[in-house]
Amino acid sequence: MKKIILLLIYLSFSGLLFSQITEKEENRTDALKLFIECTDCDIEFIKREVTYVNYVRDPKEAQVHVLVSYQYSGSGGKEYKLFFTGQKDYTGMNDTIIFATNVNNTTDEIRTDFLHSLQVGLIRYVAKTNLIKDISIKYDAPTSTSEVKDKWNSWVFNLGSNAWGEAEKSIRSTSVNSYLTINRVTEKWKYEIYAGHNYNEKRFEITSDSTSSILFSYNKSLYSSVLIVKSLTNQWSTGINVGSNYSTFSNIKLGYFIYPAIEYNIFPYSESSRKQLTFRYTTGYKHNDYMDTTIYNKLNEKLFSESLGIAYKTIQKWGNINIYISGQHYFHDFSKNSLNTSVSAEIRIVKGLSFNIYGSYSFIRNQLSLPKSGANQQDVLLKQKELATNFNYYFSFGLSYTFGSIYNNVVNPRFNN
Repeated sequence: MKKIILLLIYLSFSGLLFSQITEKEENRTDALKLFIECTDCDIEFIKREVTYVNYVRDPKEAQVHVLVSYQYSGSGGKEYKLFFTGQKDYTGMNDTIIFATNVNNTTDEIRTDFLHSLQVGLIRYVAKTNLIKDISIKYDAPTSTSEVKDKWNSWVFNLGSNAWGEAEKSIRSTSVNSYLTINRVTEKWKYEIYAGHNYNEKRFEITSDSTSSILFSYNKSLYSSVLIVKSLTNQWSTGINVGSNYSTFSNIKLGYFIYPAIEYNIFPYSESSRKQLTFRYTTGYKHNDYMDTTIYNKLNEKLFSESLGIAYKTIQKWGNINIYISGQHYFHDFSKNSLNTSVSAEIRIVKGLSFNIYGSYSFIRNQLSLPKSGANQQDVLLKQKELATNFNYYFSFGLSYTFGSIYNNVVNPRFNN
């Protein structure tokens, strides 16, 4: 027994010693210090494939800061932009690499394309280190070239349906959602066509003493819209949104609308992946046929309205901020209005300390479709009908602080959740 214990102690000590030696051998002292800021990247895959840099966990320790942003493209894919910023010895060496994916790309194809773009952007920085002598560059020349012909003329179709079910002894819940989207996006024009259906059903069995009762609720909605946008200049655009809707929750038997709009971006749209400040003015007409008489004694209504929306977004090395404010009112009664605000931010305060916040608040004075009959206790508890309110809000915030080793090169997926 003593021999077994001594053997285990020896093996443990040997493993620890070997680990320390290995870490010393793998400590790439002269390698480039890199920080990657990305919320949609497979960082573990990148670390396994790109082993000629030192990954640091704080951007201030990095010699190169890579900020990744993306926007959805007309094909349903994404356009990624990698912004390389040189720091310390590399100050002033900045670059941008762009690549695009489509809706048919697999996760592996996307991360492989991302890896290629990252390595292309890094090579100019790595060239100034001693590790460049161990890197080979290969060019796979194409055997032939051909002109790309798009038989769909940039139109993209997406048809889908989802169903959810959940149950226990006293509660059952079912939801079904179906949709059709048709999109076409070019530099000059943007078309978005949408049709959707949603059905939610809940059943509760309530037992009290020797009696039991059943509560059942459902809501159903149908929605369709067509958005057409024309690019006027690098900062101006105009568009129109036409659509219809049906909703048991909102007491809408049939609604249809037409909303022309114009939008101005303080920054050129070409910079929209990093920063935007847009002003959008919308005016138009909406007609509602109601299921039940409303609190204003209406069974149908013709409504003219206008709204102004302001949106600000920036993605920087110190974090990101998104702010949105919109106001709307009806022309027949200016007291029927609403104001909606939302803000989200993630800000790096000092080394290792970050602050994040999300919040939204709405002032509501325009609930014209509320049924005159009101809502009973079951409607309130099961959220079958829209309820009268003059506000709603949501918020969350937090702090995080990280300290310790600046290096973060090792990947170990064992026992990952």
